Amino acid sequence: MAELELPNPEELEELRAKTFTRRIALTTAIFAVLLAISSLGGNNATKEMMLTQQQSSDQWAFYQAKAMRETLYKINGLRMEADLLDQGPAMKPDIRKLYESMLNDSKVEEARYRGEKKKIEEEARQLEAERDRNRAKDPYFDYAEVLLQISIVMASISIIAVSRQIFYFAIGSASLGTLFMLNGFFLIVKLPFFH
Repeated sequence: MAELELPNPEELEELRAKTFTRRIALTTAIFAVLLAISSLGGNNATKEMMLTQQQSSDQWAFYQAKAMRETLYKINGLRMEADLLDQGPAMKPDIRKLYESMLNDSKVEEARYRGEKKKIEEEARQLEAERDRNRAKDPYFDYAEVLLQISIVMASISIIAVSRQIFYFAIGSASLGTLFMLNGFFLIVKLPFFH
């Protein structure tokens, strides 16, 4: 009969601990990748928010300039109309013709600036909507980053303590962080305490 060597229980426990450690290390690496993706999303949302804020401010300044020009043409038109009424038939025909031509040009320019203002306003409102959308995304990325960082720390502690409970807590934290990250990208749910 052949001799059968039984494994040493301490070696089995060490092998089991190594398997546990490897699994947690791999999981921790996945948590780190998710953290990097979340950080990228948060940084992009912040940059986009700031950029669209600047762009919308520029558009509103442009809008204001157009409004001022429109008002200027309107005031000039009103002044010319008053002059035409005031002078009446006493005005020389060629000067009257010139005034009427200038009045017509003034009204055309006023209408043009009014139309341009509407286009600028639409663009500014679109930029503000994009800014608000990115502002809404930002807190989800912030909380995702925090939860993923906590999960990495807790997973590391579970390796040292050889504790499955701590590891399960790390998985829960990472899962919640991942949900926040996905919501940051897609804004599926809007949580009221974030806005």
